[in-house]
Amino acid sequence: MADYFYARVSALEQHLDRQLVAANGRGIPSANVFTEKLSGKDTNRPVLHRLMNAVRCGDTIMVESISRFARNTRDLLDLVDKLNTKGVEFVSKKESVDSSTSAGRLMMTIFAGLYQFERECILERQAEGIIEAKKEGKYKGRKPIVIDELKFGTLYDQWKSGKISAVSAQKELKITSATFYRRVKAREGRSG
Repeated sequence: MADYFYARVSALEQHLDRQLVAANGRGIPSANVFTEKLSGKDTNRPVLHRLMNAVRCGDTIMVESISRFARNTRDLLDLVDKLNTKGVEFVSKKESVDSSTSAGRLMMTIFAGLYQFERECILERQAEGIIEAKKEGKYKGRKPIVIDELKFGTLYDQWKSGKISAVSAQKELKITSATFYRRVKAREGRSG
């Protein structure tokens, strides 16, 4: 029987520190702490899949908050159901939820529903705000990402020849992985 901790943030520039403090406070060994910097909009997350495959009957998965594990009720309940089938408990520190009890499962469902509702309300307000800003001529959209083409070309060549990693090129250019690979695709003349 082992304890595991799952920590997640949505963006590369966000920090896992607060969640890792919670893991350390529980005395979970670093080998059992799974971290991921990826949106929680769905369960298609490589580190989450590795964790789900690593746990065995009698183990426990802990999170700092339910929203770090799943962003909607259906995903949360599906994940916890898979864990329960394997005999694995799920514990959320912030909400004091433990899936091994009927009260814990009820509270988990309620919290997940509230998180999903809150997320949907934020997206609705954001969309309404953008519509109003466009009407008033104040919304210009996202500023285009400006990349030094010469520098990109040099780093691209180094990356293709194996002299540097993609991550190193991205850091040097101060761009995200998605932007880097979109530019690679354009440079190589590939579509979709």
